[in-house]
Amino acid sequence: MIFNSIPFVAFFFVFFFLYWIVLNKNVKVQNLWLLLGGYFFYGWADWRLVSFLIVVSALNFFLGIKIENASNEKSKRFFLYIGLIQGIGGLLFFKYYNFFINAFNDAFSSVGITLGLHTLQLIIPLGISFFTFRTISYLLDIDKGKAIACKDWIVFFNYIAFFPSILSGPIDKAKTFIPQLETKRTFDYANATDGLRQILWGLFKKVVIANNCSVITNEVFANYHNLPASSLIIASFLYTIQIYADFSGYSDMAIGIARLLGFTSTKNFDYPFFAQNIADFWRRWHISLTSWLTEYVFTPLSIYFRDYANLGLILSIVINFTLIGIWHGANWTFIVFGFLHGIYYIPLILKGTMNKKKRINSITLKNYSEVFNMLKTFVLVMLTFIIFRASSIEDAFGFYKHLGSATLFQKPVLNGVSMQYFISILLYILFVFIMEWNSKTEEHVLEHFGNKYPKIVRWLFYIILILIIYYFSSMVSNQNFIYLQF
Repeated sequence: MIFNSIPFVAFFFVFFFLYWIVLNKNVKVQNLWLLLGGYFFYGWADWRLVSFLIVVSALNFFLGIKIENASNEKSKRFFLYIGLIQGIGGLLFFKYYNFFINAFNDAFSSVGITLGLHTLQLIIPLGISFFTFRTISYLLDIDKGKAIACKDWIVFFNYIAFFPSILSGPIDKAKTFIPQLETKRTFDYANATDGLRQILWGLFKKVVIANNCSVITNEVFANYHNLPASSLIIASFLYTIQIYADFSGYSDMAIGIARLLGFTSTKNFDYPFFAQNIADFWRRWHISLTSWLTEYVFTPLSIYFRDYANLGLILSIVINFTLIGIWHGANWTFIVFGFLHGIYYIPLILKGTMNKKKRINSITLKNYSEVFNMLKTFVLVMLTFIIFRASSIEDAFGFYKHLGSATLFQKPVLNGVSMQYFISILLYILFVFIMEWNSKTEEHVLEHFGNKYPKIVRWLFYIILILIIYYFSSMVSNQNFIYLQF
């Protein structure tokens, strides 16, 4: 069940009505209904996955209490390690077991040894990368005294199974989200209407931008050998826009749905294409994952390597971003993608500007260097998203090789796509960029839209967006979100 589907609209309509109208007087009953809704939403794809989610929740609920009540450091470490082994081990087994088996087989076959290790037909639990990071941070925060263990199992199980964000985030921290579950919630009309505006903008980005970009990018990446390099550069640009519109669109919808239920989720995107360098980009892109790894991986590594000065900082960054790549899935393309982003940091580290925050808060640009920095950062990111999108390293290098050919100056060929259709996509992308540029100091594009314009203008704008979304909603067959696979 995905947000941009009729089944979800029907589910949420019934759920919302009972949540606020019938069950709003008792927070425990409301939380129980929220949990049942989470399991129904999660089990829509495969009910067998719900049992795994319940077991993970029960184990980490028990371990959190044990860590907090441990009488000595040894006992605390014992229970913490059980949780870490379960979390990391579960990720390694479900997402990476077959990858490691194939890697071992290939490595030994290259020297003439046949291992014959067999892969498994595994069902990967949906959202495992997201809810596993929730459980790990929960246990680590209790161990460090940054959070207290949750004593209400319904509250904790909800923290893991919160349906707006269980499949693709944001990755909320327990210390900020659990208190919201424990507190009685009241319906806030202003917050709910702003949540609806955020959902509308996220839906627009997904249906109108991401889905239409995919029509071109899927075709080009599948047939790049037979197309001119001009087509490849267009597809590279459009895929960078596509993955942003797709993932940030999901995040906007998830955050907006959470707001409709009275919750505040972690902001996940902050207009990343206006970044002035790669460090600024990662402070704006998939913020909940970046901040998670900064706190639990990069910071401990940088302390461990602090005696090695810049070399230690470089090692910490490269390891951190390689893990970001691995987090995305079991493919060498993701590993190389993360590694390259770590390498991108080296000039900033050597110049001592990695932690200098450079933001453009005004509508007008101060100088041409700001434009150049944005374009440079975009191109660097775009080049790595080629690897991210490729099915293999061989395909990625083949794509790069063809991209550098003389056919770069030929007329682009976009099979099955008219020039009028292509231009319309570019105009919609331009519209998104203009809207985001004018709203770059706000939480989301339409945050203060209700205060800026007369009611008739606002509603005309909303109706136009809805009609455009409706028009494009039936034009692309596969409307799944990219990050559901992670």
